[in-house]
Parts: sequence; C-alpha cells; structure tokens
Amino acid sequence: MNTNTTETCTRLCAALLACQCSLLNMQAQVGAPYIHDPSTIAECEGKYYTFGTGGGGLISEDGWRWSGGAERPGGGAAPDVLKIGNRYLCIYGATGGGLGGGHNGRILTMWNETLDPTSPRFKWTTAVEVCASDGMEDQDAIDPGLLLDPTTGRLWASYGTYFGTIRLIELDPATGTRLAGNKERDIAIDCEATDLIWRDGWYYLLGTHGTCCDGVNSTYNIVVGRSRSVEGPYVDNVGRDMMHGGGRMVIAAGDRMCGPGHFGRTIIDEGVEVMSCHFEADLERGGRSVLAIRPLLWNKGWPRAGERFKGGSFEIESERRGYSLELAVDFVRMPQERQSWFNSEQMQKPAEPIANQTLDDVIGTWPQGNIDVRTSDYMFRPWQRWTITAADDKGGYLGAPYFKIVIEGTERALAATADMEVATVPQYTGADEQLWCIQQLTDGTFRIMPKAIPGSEGVNTRFCLYAAGDSTPTLAEYDFSSDNSKWNFR
Repeated sequence: MNTNTTETCTRLCAALLACQCSLLNMQAQVGAPYIHDPSTIAECEGKYYTFGTGGGGLISEDGWRWSGGAERPGGGAAPDVLKIGNRYLCIYGATGGGLGGGHNGRILTMWNETLDPTSPRFKWTTAVEVCASDGMEDQDAIDPGLLLDPTTGRLWASYGTYFGTIRLIELDPATGTRLAGNKERDIAIDCEATDLIWRDGWYYLLGTHGTCCDGVNSTYNIVVGRSRSVEGPYVDNVGRDMMHGGGRMVIAAGDRMCGPGHFGRTIIDEGVEVMSCHFEADLERGGRSVLAIRPLLWNKGWPRAGERFKGGSFEIESERRGYSLELAVDFVRMPQERQSWFNSEQMQKPAEPIANQTLDDVIGTWPQGNIDVRTSDYMFRPWQRWTITAADDKGGYLGAPYFKIVIEGTERALAATADMEVATVPQYTGADEQLWCIQQLTDGTFRIMPKAIPGSEGVNTRFCLYAAGDSTPTLAEYDFSSDNSKWNFR
C-alpha cells in the first residue's frame, strides 16, 4: 500500500474522531442519570434499577444509558434495595435529616416481587416501620443501608446522619420487620448515608462524610472502616475508630464532579466489582446531581474507587509476561548510525534525538486483508500502538460503554473470530465482534471481552482476551486467578 493524500486524510479524520469520542466519554452515565441518594443498583429481569430520594428512580437496559421510570411509593429519603430469595426488599427513611425542620424520622421497609413497573406482578407491600427517632435524642432515623450477611444469613440495617450517631439494627430476612428483642447499637459518628458490606472475613462500614445538598459547594466524600464483627468496632487503616470520627477515603471529587455520596457495591464476576454513588454536582451537566458507577478496587484489604476507563492510545500489555499486543507483521528496522561506546571521537559529538518510527514508515509492508495478532516485546512501534474509543450509539454494560480498539492512526480494528481467536480487520464497521467490554478488576488490572463471538448467540459474558502463551493471544474463559486473563494499558 502506498501512502497518499487520501490515506493521510483518512487517518487524520480517524484521530480527530477518536479525540472527540474521548471528550464525550468524560461524562458520567449517559441518558438522564439524574438522581440523589441512589440505592445500591439492583438487577431485575435483565434490567438495572436504582431508587432515590423523593420517590422514583432510574432504569437502564444495559447499565450505561439511564432514564427515569423506576417506581417506589412513600417518598422520603435515601432508600436501599436488596434482593432476598425471589423478592426485593426496599428500606427508606420518612422525614428526618432535618427535612421539614426536624430530626424526628422513621425507617420503613416494604417488598415487591419485581422492580419492573410494567409487570402485572408489580405491587409494593404496605410499608412497615422498623425504627424511629423522636427529634430530641442525639440520633436521626434516615439514610438506611442493608446487609444480608453471607456467612450467617442475618439481615442488618445501618442508618443515621451527622445529627448524632450511626446505628445498627437487625431485621428478620423473611419479613423485613425488626427482629424481636433487638437493641440498636451505635457504631459511628461524623458521617451519614452508610452502607455495610462483607468481604474476606471483614465487615466494612462505608459512610458519607462532609456536607451535602449545596451543589458545586458540597464537600461529600465516602470513607470506610472495617471490623471482624458486624457490630463493630469499625476502625480505619491507621487505627481510628469510626465512633471517634475515623474513616479512610474511598472516593472524593474528580472528573469535574464533586460530592460523592451513598455508596453501593455490585459484584459482577469474581474479581469484577463496581461501586455506585451520586455526585452532588456534575459541572458538565450544570451542577446536577448524577448517578456514577466506578470500578471498585481492593488493596491490602481496603476498598477504593478506580477511575472509569476513558480510552486513549496505549500499549496493551499482558499481565502474564509483560509482552505487548501487536499485529503479526514483519519487523521493520529503524535506520541509525551505529554508535560505538568505545569510539571517543564519536562520543564527543552532540547526541541527536532519533524520531520514533511512524505509521507511514511501515504501513506499506502490511497485508491489506485481515492480520492476526500476537504478543511480543514492546518497542513503541506503530503495529503495537492501539487507540481505544467509546463506540458511539452501541450501548454498554454496567458503568461503561462498549469500546472499539484500532491500530493508532487507522481504522484497522481488533475483532473476535468464529474459531475463538482474535485478529484485526482492515476497517471498523461497528459489528458486535468488534466491540469490547473493558473492565478494571479488583487488583487494578483489566479484563477485555468481546461483546459477541461470531456464531454464538447473545452477549458474551464468559470469554475474554487471554494470553494462552507468551506470544499467543486468544479467546478463553475468564479466570480471575490466572494472569492469562489480565491486561494493562500503558
């Protein structure tokens, strides 16, 4: 292939489009993700739901594009939703939090068989009060969060605000009512909108610290402590008890969004987790409160929010050995005057920089049809550089859009093949096998999965880009325990 003006123009347009897509991809969830105090995301019959303060909530077909339409009676504030068996339990606060001028609040629970408001089975049960605050004591019954302990089957709820303590009560997982004889327990101060999770023998209390409801001036952030007992004490990474104001940062302001609050955890697969929250103000959306979903990472037993993958131009590096994903093309040498370290006369000359090899230097040596891929030592060569951008109008998955992956400066796209391999096609067309789900794993590496595999039905959720050997990328079943399933972007 000879480089000409048309080809150069095509590559320039592709680069400009990639830049434009990256800028568009800076925003949070797309559609109308406007919500305050979102519940933990729940999946029901192939759709995702989250509920917020004031009643109602959001629905998403794919976890990326959100719109209104979720229904929850009772109004009130800061609900949480949890699936128990084949039913959904909703808990929420009625008044409290200084709403209406006081702190006399109530926490209520109710059930539904489905979260789909169009279903004939959609019907919330009558709400039942499980605790209350009288506005006089140093406590505020609002902002509840649920935990079904996977080790014991016991059901817990935490609640409270800055006005006093965070409290823990136990509920009956069969009825959602307060367990007979249960005595509330104070477990934290100096936070609100708490949530409890369990992982690897630890209970974690996630609390929202700072000020809310002040738009771009809100200082909300999410902090965490942990305990070996669900009843505490919850202590942070430097030994501070959350009853004394301790808490390690999980997520703060970023990406021109400030005031993250109301943590929720969703486990997608082994080693694949996300956290949800709202940001009090998205500066790109006029300071509105929006739903946000981020990778949830774990380091030395502590959770923290990862950065949402936005694309760009990268080396794609295998965690297996550190080799780089590349086109299986001939190596093209770079011209260079041989340097002799022992030649003193040559060493006295000024050292002149050597320009990187360019796409125009090598593209004429590549075949014009499909080209296989392999992994090898990274040499910052054009056949090793990939541009990753959000695939416009192709939908997404929980927290992110699908991406296209092309050789930098071209439209040569990475694609899954019917024989469970990977190759590149000369032109990106937007076909499902050219769309990629890129998820950051809990250890910070990434899983790269094709949306579809030719000849297979439905969306692929099992097979990922896999290093079957040091130089052999393929598609194979995802295995978090194996570095073969993991990649990095450099």
